[in-house]
Amino acid sequence: MTDARSASTGMVAVVNAGSSSLKFSLFECSADGLTLVMRGLAQGLDSAARFEAKDPAGKVLATHAWEAGQRIGHDAALHHVIEAVRGLLPGVQLRAIGHRVVHGGTEFSAPELVTPEVLEKLTGLIPLAPLHQPDNLAPIRLAFDLLPDVPQVACFDTAFHRSMAPLAQMFALPYTYYDEGLRRYGFHGLSYEYIASRLPDVAPALASGRAAVMHLGNGASACGLLDGRSIASTMGFSALDGLTMGTRCGAIDPGVVLHLIQQRGMSAADVERMLYRQSGLLGISGVSSDMRTLLASDEPRAKLAVEHFVYRIVRELGSLAFAMGGLDGLVFTGGIGEHAAPVRQRVVAQMAWFGAELDAEANAANATCITTPASRCAVYVIPTDEELMIARHTLRALDA
Repeated sequence: MTDARSASTGMVAVVNAGSSSLKFSLFECSADGLTLVMRGLAQGLDSAARFEAKDPAGKVLATHAWEAGQRIGHDAALHHVIEAVRGLLPGVQLRAIGHRVVHGGTEFSAPELVTPEVLEKLTGLIPLAPLHQPDNLAPIRLAFDLLPDVPQVACFDTAFHRSMAPLAQMFALPYTYYDEGLRRYGFHGLSYEYIASRLPDVAPALASGRAAVMHLGNGASACGLLDGRSIASTMGFSALDGLTMGTRCGAIDPGVVLHLIQQRGMSAADVERMLYRQSGLLGISGVSSDMRTLLASDEPRAKLAVEHFVYRIVRELGSLAFAMGGLDGLVFTGGIGEHAAPVRQRVVAQMAWFGAELDAEANAANATCITTPASRCAVYVIPTDEELMIARHTLRALDA
């Protein structure tokens, strides 16, 4: 790789492991801050695994495909990532690895340097996030063996929301369950924290005001930021709650779950699969979980799915506005939030009663500010960067 940056100052790797994927980013450390050098993805780990690494401009640096139907798992994927990075950046000096970990429970409210004791505690949180936590922790365990001298830092999707008041975290269940950890945690915290860090530069008035931020993608949520701190989240105990998502149901009456089990004879595993994998945009439309496909479709149920997605966003924005005591502005982020102008248009149109007035040309161009100068409620589009947030946290944890 002839155009790679020098690794002489050391680099921070960021790892984000999902159920069938392993994302990574590599940042160079310097006195000027962190600079992205490379990012990549190993996906389809459970069936048709393939790997690709790109430079910051999107140029493909390396690719690899495993045999079709072969389940390789996170261990083999991480082995391949390490060897690919060594081949592309000979002599690379790795200062630390930062990991996205979905759940930090009640104990971890900030990034944490991972020790065997910390890893044991994070393993104990698996019942709170059984579909995500094991995959997040697998690369940490493997890196202990493969790179024993490289510090690792866990960065939590729940940590940013620990600023929510106890009242906002509480469910109306017997209080003993609250003490045992059954509470509203909120997720996508790394994304919201990054947006909060950008607001002072992009929208200074909103940074110190009342902002409703929408992280809209295959997973979707909204967060109320008051002076840059999370005070309310649409997601709760799990990443199922709140907004309609790609394949997840969002908010649902618990009685529906009881009905499915007691009256329809579904097992807990069947219900879990349906709520996480077969619901949301996919379940309503019967067409796709991809917003781009739905917006281009003439199928009535595809249109209905988009309408439901927007309806749930607007309804939750009203809830966040009341939690914050008002609303000064909106922020769209995430794959849908950053790129789906028709979705933004529909949301802003229904927020006109808050004084939001869309600038159609700015919205079509994915501009940073998409409202008119006369709009009383400003609306922004700010790309998120969870990987950079994790890299920053990782360096701070090393210096702590």
